[in-house]
Amino acid sequence: MSSAKGRKSKPSGPQQSEGNFIETVINVRRVAKVIKGGRRFAFSALVVVGDGEGSVGIALGKGRDVSAAISKALRRARKNMVSVPLYRTTIPFTVLGKHGASSVLIRSASKGTGVIAGGAVRAVMEAIGVRDVLAKSIGSGNPQNTVKATLDALSQLRSAQHLARLRGKTVNELIGKEDVTTA
Repeated sequence: MSSAKGRKSKPSGPQQSEGNFIETVINVRRVAKVIKGGRRFAFSALVVVGDGEGSVGIALGKGRDVSAAISKALRRARKNMVSVPLYRTTIPFTVLGKHGASSVLIRSASKGTGVIAGGAVRAVMEAIGVRDVLAKSIGSGNPQNTVKATLDALSQLRSAQHLARLRGKTVNELIGKEDVTTA
């Protein structure tokens, strides 16, 4: 029995590609279109692409065979990459992202914790380059909604420089450190 027949695929491990991108296939599904002569089968692939330095893109590709669907998704994901602010090896603060019936809670973690996240969220974190994070997927386990909820959470992150600029302060004033020159 082939793996595409009636079964959902698990995320494959991250793979390096040309241009030093980390590419991970999260989900491949067989979909059917009912036509006059019966059913016509095609494939839908969800992929995550990241550079390991704070940029990530997700995309869904569809094609008559698995390889065509994956290549379309990879091309589309590389085009639609977004930048995520990181703090050392983790994220700056705790965020909650939602999409559909899926919610994803992502917390920053101390150095050496590792990526404690499940399936689709883990793939996104590894593609971004986050090495220490705690994540909890709540609600629906649908990979597409989980990945989109993760991207929603990551889109809420702001760097310390950005927040300081918005508030008209310096980064040191924002985090509560006193200026050593005034003491």
